[in-house]
Amino acid sequence: MDDKNPSGGNIDRRVLFLNAEDNVGVACTDLAAGTELGIDGKSVTLPGDVQLGHKLARTALAEGDKIVKWGAEIGSVTQAVAVGGHVHLHNMKSDYIPTYTFAEGQRFVPGEE
Repeated sequence: MDDKNPSGGNIDRRVLFLNAEDNVGVACTDLAAGTELGIDGKSVTLPGDVQLGHKLARTALAEGDKIVKWGAEIGSVTQAVAVGGHVHLHNMKSDYIPTYTFAEGQRFVPGEE
């Protein structure tokens, strides 16, 4: 299922990377933990579920690393993420606007800054 994509590497079509500099991709379908994907010519086993439209790590990310999506920095990692790991509000923050999350009762509340 690998194929060339605009990012310049062999990447599974179930993940979208639009720029060679991206360190996260977007899931094009719901992906279950244990799914094997081809990313940059390597087999990656997802450590957890990644929902359609959510981000997953192209490389291992350390706390404080910048997240690059579609060639632009969109925020920073707040805790380490393994290759193929889900990247979302639970482990990232915006560096540009307040980050909001769902809390008890499903209200948006400001995230940690």
